[in-house]
Amino acid sequence: MFKLSRRILMAGIAMALAGTITAPAEAETKGKVYYLVPTLLDEFQTESVKALEKFMKDVGYETVTLNADNKTDVQQGQINDVINLKPKAIILAAVDFEALKPGIEKAMAAGIPVIEFDRQITSTKSAFTSVAGTVEIGYVAADEIQKLLKAKKGSVKGKILQVLGDPGDPYTLDIQKGFEAKMKAFPDVTIISKPAMQWEASNAGTIVNDQILANPDIDLIFVHAAHLSVAAVAALEGKGKKPGEVMLVSSNGAPVGLDLIRKGWQNVEVEQPLYAQAAAVAMFADKIINKQEIKAGKVKVLGLESEVTIEAWGPNIKIPGAAISKANVDEPKFWGNLKAPTEPVKAVE
Repeated sequence: MFKLSRRILMAGIAMALAGTITAPAEAETKGKVYYLVPTLLDEFQTESVKALEKFMKDVGYETVTLNADNKTDVQQGQINDVINLKPKAIILAAVDFEALKPGIEKAMAAGIPVIEFDRQITSTKSAFTSVAGTVEIGYVAADEIQKLLKAKKGSVKGKILQVLGDPGDPYTLDIQKGFEAKMKAFPDVTIISKPAMQWEASNAGTIVNDQILANPDIDLIFVHAAHLSVAAVAALEGKGKKPGEVMLVSSNGAPVGLDLIRKGWQNVEVEQPLYAQAAAVAMFADKIINKQEIKAGKVKVLGLESEVTIEAWGPNIKIPGAAISKANVDEPKFWGNLKAPTEPVKAVE
């Protein structure tokens, strides 16, 4: 089985080199980079492929994408085989953070820069990391929720049900940390926090159903992913609630969240800035590949004020999310509308 799967993998890489997996290269490029995507089963990942290919092309590189189908062993094999191809860089969104560490170290030792995209790995050094500011997403959500409570009740007070994702995921824990830090200033707000284990929508639906029974005075529900909003709305409908009767805020920016805003069920979606995360990789690509110094400081990425820091694991850019409401829900800059930006990005100087 191993020999067969390896032949299939190598055939896939050969196809990639022939340009059959991704868009054909321009006649002249600065070289190839490989994007190791964890899966293509959700819209965030498929849109990340389009965005990285587009933005890397803007700065002169051809991107070849290899899909691991959420299998750690497949992605381990991909990184080892890609190292032998000596690309200009590897962009990695890891299936398993720890399992990919040896492959990252092997590539870096071979002089191939590894760029971590979306999934931050802090246990070993990489050439660059581009991630969402998850604590900052919590801050933005808190600011929006304060406005909503004040508009409804005259001041920032009331009861909030916070539905986290899986409690073992740093993404949701960071959002909770940022959100609750900003809400501490408002003692008249009660926050009930419950985790939806494994990020299962059905678990979120059960939480909302049970808490609406136990706390019928809940003013607002804050869920940490748009797909959990769908289950929350189903639970609210099951209790006879109408759109807007219980306010709803979500984070990550998926298409379903934007649709719920349009339908009146959801007030705000705080976007995980997929397009900006991809644009940042392209903006710094020349410096990364040419092994030039990347300095700490503020930088604007697709209009978002972002920050580069130098961490133990290497240069790291953190990009905040933006708030989406009925007023701006149709703007193409939000990845949930599945319309990647057309304006080119430029390499940082």
